[in-house]
Amino acid sequence: MSNDDVLVAGVDSSTQSTKVVVCDARTGMVVRTGRADHPDATEVDPGEWWTAWRQATEGILEGVSALGVAGQQHGMVTVDDDGGIVRPALLWNDTRSAQAADDLTAELGGPDAWAEAVGSVPVASFTIAKLRWLADHEPDNADRAARVLLPHDWLTWRLTGGEPVTDRGDASGTGYFSPAERAYRGDLLARAMRGRRPELPTVLDPAEPAGETPDGVLVSAGTGDNMSAALALEITEGDVVVSLGTSGTVFGVSPTPSADPTGTVAGFADATGRFLPLACTLNAARVLTATASLLNVDLDGLDRLALAAEPGAGGLTLLPYLDGERTPNLPDAAGSLLGLRRSTMTPENVARAAVEGMLCGLAAGLHAVREQGVTVRRVLLIGGAARSASVRAIAPGVFGVPVVVPEPGEYVALGAARQAAWALSGAMDPPTWQGEDAVRLEGPTDDEVAAGADIRHRHAEARRSVHRV
Repeated sequence: MSNDDVLVAGVDSSTQSTKVVVCDARTGMVVRTGRADHPDATEVDPGEWWTAWRQATEGILEGVSALGVAGQQHGMVTVDDDGGIVRPALLWNDTRSAQAADDLTAELGGPDAWAEAVGSVPVASFTIAKLRWLADHEPDNADRAARVLLPHDWLTWRLTGGEPVTDRGDASGTGYFSPAERAYRGDLLARAMRGRRPELPTVLDPAEPAGETPDGVLVSAGTGDNMSAALALEITEGDVVVSLGTSGTVFGVSPTPSADPTGTVAGFADATGRFLPLACTLNAARVLTATASLLNVDLDGLDRLALAAEPGAGGLTLLPYLDGERTPNLPDAAGSLLGLRRSTMTPENVARAAVEGMLCGLAAGLHAVREQGVTVRRVLLIGGAARSASVRAIAPGVFGVPVVVPEPGEYVALGAARQAAWALSGAMDPPTWQGEDAVRLEGPTDDEVAAGADIRHRHAEARRSVHRV
């Protein structure tokens, strides 16, 4: 089917909201948008996502021929024999399953065994850890769970009314799907569920349709949010995305699967048939908003303060584990501000330390994905915090490579729309949408690289001290 003068829609069902873009299927130009909020919680009734979908799409889907759904990864949606929700979905940022992740890791023989089995080591955010928590803490609900879905799976299922489906990308974040083997590990699912074996959605190929809505709109396979952002940005070898949203992520594409026994890098699949090694921190943009609140300024004020301080923040080092942390795996950790002296305890240095601390967590992730064989020629900086003037000024030095800031956009929703256009076209490859609009930041200069290396070193020492404690 030709995509000339055809509209497609992409849905981003994230932690905080549902965002929808309606695009020209040939060019990717956005013609309409919609948005609705989600409850601010770490467990949510999936019905809230359906309500948000209906609100966000009201009046904007006229003429749309295909749509795709991208969702927050890892969320555990349990469904009974009648299709009803067993309990509120546990989201990726719900850390009650931290001990379950540790238990599962030990039971299989340690991190190396997990990395070999599924390319990733369980942490609290993964679906498999949440299922073990369910089996141990709510066994009656575990008995009722006839199916286990991810957030994007559940929404796609509601849209089509057919059999539940998923894709390799989102499935690769569960802990019971092997990206290398392109298959579920039913034995690991049963281990997590104490012998129970709920049904899992069928894994579709990247361009394979999931079905149609009752109105005849084609629905694509959908994917996870990080995979969808990669699809929207059309990243190639040498591009590494650093996304600064509620969480921080670092990922790049690879033709081969990865398996990191340290657990720093998750060995995900992408939405095109390749692989997506990814490191994730729990603390990103909210580090800046929390620090701005502490200093009684807005985000522009935080930028002004941070840019007025010298690189290194006078020796202040912030470990921004404000909501615990996933990388390193310290779910019960708290933040620490180290190196305080009367001479350096200024609002400017505190603001600078917050920006440097957030970026150093992502720089550690950048180093980790490079260690997994990902080529790093430049960083594509996206997400809400990428708009920050201080982040843009400090990032090249901390990362030590050129940084490009693509034009602000809803990249997760755009990736879902691009996948919908791909499924609609029946072509071998997705359509080319990405334009050249981007800000290419200056540097890093030799002095900025040297300063960034010193900042990263101090942060690494601080992280090691926390581990020792």
